[in-house]
Amino acid sequence: MQMTFYCDLYIAADLEQKKQKIIQKLKINAVQPSIYIITLAQGIQNHLEFYSSLLLKQHYYEDTPLFVVGIARGYDGALCLAEHIIKEIYEKTKDTDIRNFIVKRQKQYEEGSV
Repeated sequence: MQMTFYCDLYIAADLEQKKQKIIQKLKINAVQPSIYIITLAQGIQNHLEFYSSLLLKQHYYEDTPLFVVGIARGYDGALCLAEHIIKEIYEKTKDTDIRNFIVKRQKQYEEGSV
């Protein structure tokens, strides 16, 4: 699986202590029934999407690149975390272009200019 993690990865508060373990399991596509990931949307018309980690077991996702922005527990947790991400970015930028902010921030990080 082609999975990249956002430099400022958002993670639900109840998962913070297990962050590294969850990330390692996601990288090897291990079963984590309650874990949801929030990613940049595959299409440019949307900003964020979220998936159950169980869905990632399907063969379709073996070659699908995913840029993980956040990790939450359960569907409701993913909704709350997505809302938090959107609110936080809006407060920083006064803009709703979530995708552009995340991509720009990641590029700055990779170039070492952050």
